[in-house]
Amino acid sequence: MAGNSQRKGAIRKGGTKKGQVSGSGGKHRRGLEGRGATPPAEARTKHPAAKRAAAKAKAAAKAQHAPRGGRPSTRKGDDGPELVLGRNPVLECLRAEVPATALYVAVGTENDDRLTESVKLAADAGISILEVPRTDLDRLSTNGMHQGVALQVPPYRYAHPDDLVERVRGTGEPALLVALDNISDPRNLGAVIRSVAAFGGHGVLIPSRRSASVTAVAWRTSAGAAARLPVGRATNLTRTLKDWAAKGYQIVGLDAGGDTTLDTFEATTDTVIVVGSEGKGLSRLVRETCDSILSIPMSGPVESLNASVAAGVVLSEVARQRRA
Repeated sequence: MAGNSQRKGAIRKGGTKKGQVSGSGGKHRRGLEGRGATPPAEARTKHPAAKRAAAKAKAAAKAQHAPRGGRPSTRKGDDGPELVLGRNPVLECLRAEVPATALYVAVGTENDDRLTESVKLAADAGISILEVPRTDLDRLSTNGMHQGVALQVPPYRYAHPDDLVERVRGTGEPALLVALDNISDPRNLGAVIRSVAAFGGHGVLIPSRRSASVTAVAWRTSAGAAARLPVGRATNLTRTLKDWAAKGYQIVGLDAGGDTTLDTFEATTDTVIVVGSEGKGLSRLVRETCDSILSIPMSGPVESLNASVAAGVVLSEVARQRRA
């Protein structure tokens, strides 16, 4: 033992090789296989190009000016951006020139005519086109029903009620405004906006609460008229109508049981037509604010008309009187 110069626990140098000396037996074969084509830089969320594209879309949303027709007010709605999902809804919005800030297309989405047209329309309109992971759209939709495409629509910029009056004053024409009470369907709102624009009206007023707002659905239904006609939003509809009445406007409510018929109605002066819903009609306070309640005479068995249809009938008669 004394002659053994190697101490206990010492490690001999040499005689062994660094690293593995035998194969893996095929256990790591998958690690050597190719992983497919590299996604575009914009589709890789951590890539600088993707971050720049996202920042650009965010900046565009903030800097988005009023829709193409212009808005007299700089006041902005409290609603956040809206995301329209699905190939048909997205294409319809782009065809109707709904102002949008970004078109999102999921990586690997199968192309078709609708997607091709959507991308072309977005590019022509200067809308950012971004490729994103499909999981991003999955999180924003119910049951992943987005079909690989989504359109971001910024909040609508509403006019202040005073702005509507100022806008009319600059035309030199007798005012024609439409106020909506208890209208909760955005399609009805869009149809009314379209009719007001078609018959020479100057604006639409809606309440801030318990009312349909200018969503992408309303934009589509208006067939682009929402880009040309200002829509105001009143904190208190009754108070605004009283203020307009003090300025000399006649406030006319529209209801099937009205005391004045359309045949005897005169609208050659400054006029506000107040439209209630088909079911609830005009609320009590709004009804009491009106100077008169107008009804549309009908010869058929139908008791009432859809709110947007009734508004169109009355607006047509007002336009006829003013032409004459």
